[in-house]
This record gives sequence, C-alpha cells and structure tokens, in this order.
Amino acid sequence: MKALAAGIGVVFLSPILIAGTGMVLATSADAVQSSGSLSNCLTDIDTDKVAEQVGKILDGASGENVDIEGLDLPSEQVPNAQTIVAAGLSLDVPTKGQIIALATAMQESRLRNLGYGDRDSLGLFQQRPSQGWGSAQQIRDPVYASEQFYKHLLKVNGWQQMTVTQAAQAVQKSGLPDAYAQWENLATALQAAIAKTFPGGANDTDQTTQPPTLSTGCAPGQDGSGFGPIPEGRVPKGYTIPKDADPKARKAIEWAMHQLGTLYQWGGSCTNAHGPDPMGRCDCSSLMQQAYAQVGVTLTRTTYTQVNEGKAVSPAQLKPGDLIFSRGSAARPEHVGMYMGEGLVIEAPRTTKPVRITPIKDWTILAARRVL
Repeated sequence: MKALAAGIGVVFLSPILIAGTGMVLATSADAVQSSGSLSNCLTDIDTDKVAEQVGKILDGASGENVDIEGLDLPSEQVPNAQTIVAAGLSLDVPTKGQIIALATAMQESRLRNLGYGDRDSLGLFQQRPSQGWGSAQQIRDPVYASEQFYKHLLKVNGWQQMTVTQAAQAVQKSGLPDAYAQWENLATALQAAIAKTFPGGANDTDQTTQPPTLSTGCAPGQDGSGFGPIPEGRVPKGYTIPKDADPKARKAIEWAMHQLGTLYQWGGSCTNAHGPDPMGRCDCSSLMQQAYAQVGVTLTRTTYTQVNEGKAVSPAQLKPGDLIFSRGSAARPEHVGMYMGEGLVIEAPRTTKPVRITPIKDWTILAARRVL
C-alpha cells in the first residue's frame, strides 16, 4: 500500500517548480506495449460499477473478487491510478489532464510501476533517465513520475483543445501515436471514481468553463483507419451502412452520399448540388439540413444552431446519422459532419473541396448530437 499512501499524501504537497524547458521528451515503451492493445473499444463502461469496484480496492480488498474491465491486476493498478489523480489535484491540473495522464499510463505500463521497458524506459509512464526525466530511482517513484508527466503536459500549447490521444502523444512522442485513445473511457471512469475520494476532488469546474475536446475512444481500426486513404468524393471500398442503423438515418446518409464529389459552396442551400448554380451546392450545415429534410426531420440552417438540435451524445456512443462538430468551440463550433458508422464521417469540408467521406480519427470532436 506504499503507492496508495504516496497517492494520498501528494495532495498535501506543494507543487515542485517546473524544470528547465530544454528537457528532451521521452520515447514510450513501444516494445513493451506493442502487443498489448485491446481487442475492442472500451465504449460501454459502466461508471457506477467502476466506482463500486474502485472503492473496494481503496478500502483494502485484495482484488481477487474485483472486476474492472481493462484492468487485470486491479489491486496494483487502482492505487497507481489514485496516485496519478492525486498528483493532478495537487498541481491543480484540470480533470481532462488527469484523464490524459491515466490513459497514457494505461497504454505505457498498464498502470504498473515497471522496472523495465524499451531501452531505459521505466515506471508508470515509461520515462527515460537518458532523456532528462530524472534518475531511475526518481522515475520509479509514482508521485514523481506523475508530477513530471503533468508538468510536461502543461507546457504543451493548446493541450486542453486536443483529443486525449493528441495531448498524450505531444508529451510521449510514441511510435504508436493512436494507441492512447482506446483507454479514454476507462480513464474517464477511473478519474471520476477516484477524484470523489479526495476532499474537493469532485468539484472540478474546468469542464464547464473550458469544454473538453472529445474523441471516439476507439482503437485504430475502429476509427475509420482500416479503410486506408479515401479518394475525395468516393465511397471507400468495403463500406456499407450498418444494418442496425435507424431507417431515417440510413436514408439521410444515402442522400448525403449522392452529393459526394460536388464542390463546397459557403452559404449554398444544398438543394441542387449537381446543378449549374453554385448556390445550389452544399456547405457543411446545409448538407446536414437537406439530408435530414429527406426523412421529414427539420434542422436549423447553421452549424452554430445545429449544435443545439436533438440531444447530446458521447462520441464513444455514436450511431449512424449522429451529427459531430469540430473547429471553434463546443458552444460555437464551425464545422459539422454526419457519422456514417464504421468509423466514417460524410462532410462538406471547405471551399475548393468536394463533399467527401473521412475517417473519424481525423476529427477533433467538440460535440455530438442525435437528432432522431
């Protein structure tokens, strides 16, 4: 329980001054983690169950009767997760930063304080003494390692607007840059469960003042990357609308696909995208509006207002037909596309570009709405 004690004690420590800015960043332990990816996305996390199981471990349970999907050694992993959250709280790191740290440690070490790794990588985050992260002894201290990760994260310009994967990769410089995304949902559930155990830990208000950038939480291959490069204006080989798609969503997607290859027109109505009048072509929001008009669903005209249509959904729980928003901010996004299933999105991107299909991995999702 030494790690647990360190995790609790760090809340009361004064933040350590940030080291010089010239430190070289770590290379993650790709050799350690290369075969350890999940076989599927952890998208259906029962947060209440995670909180219950985490509570058992923190109350001293052995872990034999504790079941947390994604954690095979919870009696070791949960205390390490608690240390990471505690370090974040002590440094006033926002909730999203704590989630990024947890997802990173899950990918790098499976939340284990490893004494080995790729080359000289060690510890929870597989930091390297040879690249200025500290001595081997320091890096093996979960409190020190967590603080160092946060201090490097906070130096990344715009990290709060990045996806979890983008922010983690900006710190770690991993050879597997997409691997962190698969842990986002479990990391989110763990952070919420653990933060509640600290005084004031569940009262983080940064999520209301600075809406988090969201991602799908899916591993590569389930984020559209499996289709490879997609020619603009073409349907990727092998794609079909999922059989369980809502019939109205199916029809809306089919209509939008008929507009593939037509050039973007800002302010265009999307009422005759193949016609001679440029103003009959589509921009991003009119493509959504007219696609849903085909099934009797009325949407407002602009991205700024469509972000308030229907109901909010988690990007980890997207269904075909959902609208996803990017660029700008969550309250006032500047772009919208329609999720097609299979990790793909149809969009009218920008001037000089045609209506096209893109993998969702290329999207920084600020919000998602279900309008059916």
